Amino acid sequence: MSKYEPLWKYLKDNNKENYKLSYKEIKNIIGFEMNHSFLTYKKEAKEYGYEVGKISMKEKIITFNKI
Repeated sequence: MSKYEPLWKYLKDNNKENYKLSYKEIKNIIGFEMNHSFLTYKKEAKEYGYEVGKISMKEKIITFNKI
């Protein structure tokens, strides 16, 4: 099981076309501070029907788009 699986399940269960989640919202979902390792795991989102869009380090927001 991936450490980001709670995030992928959250995306799939809420079934929106697009998400714009802050780092803080993601921390609340996964239970820990996100770090650069997210870049390695982001490809897993496709297994749940989503892809990672823009990652804004400045705004601390990540967008997810339904495939």
